[in-house]
This record gives sequence, structure tokens and C-alpha cells, in this order.
Amino acid sequence: MGNTKKINFILFILGIWYSEANKNIKNKNLEIAISKSVFIDIVRKANLANKKDRALYKNLEMLEKKKFISYNNKNLALTSKGMKLFNKINKDIAPYLKIVEIIKSKNPLSYTRKAQTVFKK
Repeated sequence: MGNTKKINFILFILGIWYSEANKNIKNKNLEIAISKSVFIDIVRKANLANKKDRALYKNLEMLEKKKFISYNNKNLALTSKGMKLFNKINKDIAPYLKIVEIIKSKNPLSYTRKAQTVFKK
């Protein structure tokens, strides 16, 4: 059975969070660790997913059951299988994110002089 979009979404949030959080660490022998409850707080406070706490716990449990994440010493971690799936998801959506970034960085109308305004229907 394949993964649901919800499961992939939660895995992607965790993977992106870890990759961004660990960018600022100078010592390469260290890495940021996060517990389930802290991760759920981050997801809820940042409005990354419109889910209740219990639903997020269930999603994390499903990821753990499928061996995409591990929960050791009260910290979440992507397994090698989870990292592989995260990289695949990231590779698949990277072109879309790049387009959004490019268009938001500059006024879209600045790329052309031939755009027109019309009345909405």
C-alpha cells in the first residue's frame, strides 16, 4: 500500500524543518533534535497543517510504523528510508517552489510589456 498525501506531507514538513534548522549549526558533529510534542507545537503554531494534535500524533505513529522516522531518546529522526522519500518528494516539488519564488521575488508584470487589463466576468 502506498503512502497517503497526508503522510508524505508530514514527512516533508519534518524533513524541511530538520534541513533548515541544521543549516545554522557550525559544528558538523552536532545536529538539532526535536521531540514529537515540540514538532506538533511547531506545526500547529506555524499553521503548517490544519490538523488536531491527535491527528498529527497518529500521522507520526504511521510514519514510525512504516519505518520512515524513528523515535529514539524522545527525539524524532528521519531514517534512511525516510530521508530517501523526503529527497524524492523535495525533488518532485522543487521546480514548483522555484517558480513561486521567482514570481514572488519580482513583479510578474515586469517581465513583459504586453500584458493587458480586462474586466472580470
